[in-house]
Amino acid sequence: MKRADKQTLQLCAEKLMFRLSDEELNDLLSEFNEVIEQMEVIATIDGVDDASPMSFPFDVTSSYLREDVANTPISKDEALKNCKDVVKGNVRVPRVVK
Repeated sequence: MKRADKQTLQLCAEKLMFRLSDEELNDLLSEFNEVIEQMEVIATIDGVDDASPMSFPFDVTSSYLREDVANTPISKDEALKNCKDVVKGNVRVPRVVK
């Protein structure tokens, strides 16, 4: 299995708009390679390719979610009263994309 390298991790971080220090990059590289080693060990288990992927390890037969009940909505002023920055009745948030 292919190992992670610093250049690949740095490129991924840049695409995700992260800045990584050398220490963070070394820690991340170590963690990625540890995960890859664990995957290699798992791949040696007989029959692992025949197993079905699971998103949850147990069968769930009941749901504890309540039914949605429509309530009276709050007013716009009430919804905006704790907002830090409101412009023309809308919440202003920091820009996250270049």
